[in-house]
Amino acid sequence: MTIAVYARPSADNHVSYITDLHALLAQEHVELILHETYYIYLKTQHHLSLEIHTFATAAQLISKADYLICFGGDGTMLEALTYVRTSGIPVLGINTGRLGFLSSVHKDDLQRAVKAVIHEQYTLDKRELLQIDGYKSDFDDLNYALNECTIHKHDRSAMIHIDTFVDDVYLNTYFADGIIISTSTGSTAYSLSCGGPIIMPDSDNFIITPVAPHNLAMRPLVISNHHELRFQVEGRTNAYNITLDNRTVKFDIHQTLRIKKADFKLNLINLEGHHFFNTLRNKLMWGADKRF
Repeated sequence: MTIAVYARPSADNHVSYITDLHALLAQEHVELILHETYYIYLKTQHHLSLEIHTFATAAQLISKADYLICFGGDGTMLEALTYVRTSGIPVLGINTGRLGFLSSVHKDDLQRAVKAVIHEQYTLDKRELLQIDGYKSDFDDLNYALNECTIHKHDRSAMIHIDTFVDDVYLNTYFADGIIISTSTGSTAYSLSCGGPIIMPDSDNFIITPVAPHNLAMRPLVISNHHELRFQVEGRTNAYNITLDNRTVKFDIHQTLRIKKADFKLNLINLEGHHFFNTLRNKLMWGADKRF
């Protein structure tokens, strides 16, 4: 068995996580590999003395790893998706900062969580993704997102007009700074901050949430992800931005964009005792009344 680790080179992901993890995996006869950039950071900035194999590309990770552990927050998990891609490699998120919706295992539970993975004491939470088609762009084969796709004006210019169709049936024209097309997983991300609803991660839905709409009657809309969405953008400038999770590309105006459910899922490792409701209560501080 081989377990890979992906983390950003930051002080939050300090060297003790790796030394402790390496010792534990050695006892269990499990190989450890690290993302190359993170490994170089630990060697040069924190004097890591261990010699550990690395991966630098998606192909290298997929060919070597049985599991992937992410140290960080939800943003790190979204970056890791670009390495896991369609492989189905199970991913465990260890939160080394503030509590996250994707990285929900606390850093103090690292050893217990890793032992549970090694001994297969977990379930898989299969998260659906969206993908975009019908365009020419720099996204190439990374044309999918776990949280959301955002259509947004390119600069400080006037709002854009977004003609929206569901299975080629006209729905609406959004006059706004942009719109968010969120997955069920992404309902607690950007969409939520723009007034979108929270829905269960296993719901088969998209959420269309306008960003600063000109007409206040334009409210978030939940729609089954079995439909295909089509968008045509117009505006006073020649370009607008498309963002897939944390990756942004500039698109030419009048270019058609199609969004549908991806044909693969992300396998998140869910440990016993961890539930979306627990994370929701803790993250949003439901019931935490400081007056008492």
